[in-house]
This record gives sequence, structure tokens and C-alpha cells, in this order.
Amino acid sequence: MADRRLQVFHAVAKQLSFTKAGEVLFMTQPAVTFQIKQLEEHFDTRLFDRGHGRLSLTPAGEMVLEFAERILGLSAEMDVRLAEMTGEVGGPLLVGASMTIAEFMLPRILGEFKSRYSGVRPHLVVANSETIEKRVADHALDVGFIESPSRHPNLRTEVCCDDELVVVCSPRFPFARLKEVPPEKLLDHPYVSREPGSGTREFTDAYLRSHGSGIDQLNVVMELGSPVALNGVVETGIGYTVASRASVASSQRLGDLVAIPLKPRLMRALSMVYPKDKFRSKLVATFVDFASAKLKELADSKA
Repeated sequence: MADRRLQVFHAVAKQLSFTKAGEVLFMTQPAVTFQIKQLEEHFDTRLFDRGHGRLSLTPAGEMVLEFAERILGLSAEMDVRLAEMTGEVGGPLLVGASMTIAEFMLPRILGEFKSRYSGVRPHLVVANSETIEKRVADHALDVGFIESPSRHPNLRTEVCCDDELVVVCSPRFPFARLKEVPPEKLLDHPYVSREPGSGTREFTDAYLRSHGSGIDQLNVVMELGSPVALNGVVETGIGYTVASRASVASSQRLGDLVAIPLKPRLMRALSMVYPKDKFRSKLVATFVDFASAKLKELADSKA
């Protein structure tokens, strides 16, 4: 029920880009520009400064953004509360997840949730932990699943389950015959790394630094933004990586990859994040409980 012009303004104000706002809203840039122009004409004031190739909010724009967030939030809550009066769980569910969780854990969970609640329309956004955290904080996603602790003051975090990071390599790689790999041995061989912003990379770097080194001291031969791509490269024997045990389970069964624990072992907590200040619908609450239980089951099965 909220004014479409206000929705478009909110997206532009958050992205500070007409192009990026159009991508979020599935609109063309000219259509976004037209909506903003209409809103500025309605208020008879400029809402954005467009100087030096950068977009910024004017003082009037800052005020409109404050009210827009409250209006859009109340509108969304009204829609949800009215829908929930039927007693059914349904509607759009915007979920974000970091690469490892999205590729190896969430597909089955989303499928089972959809089977149980047929009226739900899930939409999954996949990116690294840093990006997912930002999009949840911007209210572009209902809930996010990340591999690194959230430091955002406006997000609430719930730990889902534990996940072990292990050394992953080809059966032909020198590490393959070891029962455990101490961190100092990681310096001796080529390393295939995840990209900056990845929760896996962040945890690996913190682990190495606690043992006197860091990713910057490894022989990094490649950086990749996907666990699937990482597995494919490591299978060639060009180097090893450190990855979630869950991400290599299938390749382990096929004999394509070997997973060896670190010594001491490297464990991390996978977390769910959602806005502190946003109304939490029955749909989101139901999904959070469902996904949390399923992720714990998955972690227990691999323990």
C-alpha cells in the first residue's frame, strides 16, 4: 500500500545509485529517475545532490528517508499482520546466504520448507558474508545466513550451528596422507584462497594469526569467490585450501578430494542475522526456527 515513489526513493537513498536501486527493484534506470523526479516535484525540493559524479542526500532527503523507513516498515507490517489473520504461513521470503551455506546447506532446507508451507515464495540471494550482512541491515533481505560474526549494531545474531574448517586437497597432494595438519605446514605449499569479504577467509586468517602467521604469508596462487570453483581447482592438485567440511562431503565420497583436520582444530559458528528494528513476521519467525533446527541436524550428522 506504500507509495511506489517512496519505495523507489528508499532504494536510491540506501544504494546511493540509480543504477543499483534499479537492479534491486528490477526497474530500468530511466524509470527510477522518473519516480524520483516526481517525488521531488511533489515536495517541491531536491532530495539528492548529484555533484562530482556522486549521489548524496540533501537535508530534505535525510528527513524524507527517516519518514520513508517508518512508513514502509508500517506498511509491510500491516500487510503481513492482515495475511496472518488467516492462520496460514505464506508470502515472499527474502533469504540471503554466504556462499558455503547457500551452495551446500540451504537448498534442501528451502525445499523442505516450501513443501511444508506451499504458500511461501522463497527468494535466495547468494553473496559473501560481508555483502549479506549489509543487505540485511539495509532491509533488502528478511534474514541472512553468514559464516563470520556480525559486528553491525543494527542486526540481531543467532548462532545456528558449528562448522569445522578443514584442509582440503587432491588425493595426490602431499597433505593427503596426514591425519592432521599443523598451521606451520601450511606455509610450505601453494594455497588456493577465498576472496576478501569471505567468512571462510576471515576465520582462516584469524586462525593463522593466532599461530604466528596469516594468509598474507601463504603462497597464494589463486583467489576464488565460490566453494564449488574452489573444489574444482584444488582437485587438479595445483594447491590446497581451507574450507568447510560440509562443502567437500560429496567430493570426499567420490574420492576426488581429501579433508584433513587442522591441529588444533578450527571450528566456527554459523549465524543467522536479521534487523533489530524490523517487525518479525510469522513467516520469518517460522522459517528461522525451521532452518535453525535443520542446520543443527546437519551439523550433528557430520560430527
